[in-house]
Amino acid sequence: MSSLPSFDDIAADFAFIDDWDEKYRYLIDLGRQLPALAETEQNEETRVRGCASQVWLVFENEGDTIKFRGDSDAAIVKGLVALMVSLFSGQTKAAVAALDAEAKLAEIDLKEHITPQRSNGVVSMIKRIKAEASA
Repeated sequence: MSSLPSFDDIAADFAFIDDWDEKYRYLIDLGRQLPALAETEQNEETRVRGCASQVWLVFENEGDTIKFRGDSDAAIVKGLVALMVSLFSGQTKAAVAALDAEAKLAEIDLKEHITPQRSNGVVSMIKRIKAEASA
């Protein structure tokens, strides 16, 4: 697993940073903290559909807890994957199902500052994570 900050810490950092160019750099830095997936893990089974860039999520079954790792071929999108990992990974399946991810992401005003394609990709990642939690 990565050593990403908690989502609440990320949200506090976003609140502290005034400039969106700096926020994008921070997001890219978060993505760099994710360990790369092995090439064998980057396949059609782990690929998230609905993302403009390539995104892969690998889920690891740990009882009632959902844990996953992710990767992308685009720097900003890998940062968005890091946000998803910090928001969802390590939570119970019930907590994942109950979490209003859009409201949490609204705390950092993300939707207003990413392209519609990236926003659709975030929604696709959330749907995939929630589907895994309910499986």
